[in-house]
Amino acid sequence: MFQTLGSRRRRYTLHYLRLQDRPVPIRELSEQLSAWELGKELDTVTPKERKRLYTALHQTHLPKMDRLDIVEYDRNRGIVSLTDHIGQFDIYLDIVPHNDLPWSQFYLALGAVLTTTVIVAALGIAPFTTLSGFGYALAVAGLFTLVSAYHVVRDRRLLLGSPDVPPDALVSQNDDSSSLSTED
Repeated sequence: MFQTLGSRRRRYTLHYLRLQDRPVPIRELSEQLSAWELGKELDTVTPKERKRLYTALHQTHLPKMDRLDIVEYDRNRGIVSLTDHIGQFDIYLDIVPHNDLPWSQFYLALGAVLTTTVIVAALGIAPFTTLSGFGYALAVAGLFTLVSAYHVVRDRRLLLGSPDVPPDALVSQNDDSSSLSTED
């Protein structure tokens, strides 16, 4: 699984196949992946750019993913589709951007701040005495619920197959990487 997901092109392939939810011609796949890799609009991808990616998909990535039973790749028809085994990847398909907030540390800090606030209120230090114990309990529970709901909604956008563009494509487009790598 990690070897498959370690390649940007294979992640992009899984992302696109999830978006389409149908068998996809390799030509269509290579054109879309080229656009994402180059940060271009689909209609501006040149045949040479598409062909370079098509060759890498055809010779390396799709056969490997087919052997691992992640996709079904019909070389004769030039069609690729996801298999039912893709569900095993769901836990690993959550893309975390490099500049993302470490949520475990955020929740630890939030818990520490709220615990300190409740202790200060319990000691009777003004202005923390304005709420009752129940009020503080409700405020703490409400805040954790709101932050957790935001976290869930935000993470759904970072799952491969959810937005139109793979999350790591946005990062690579911002890195000004304008050349296609035949290795990845």
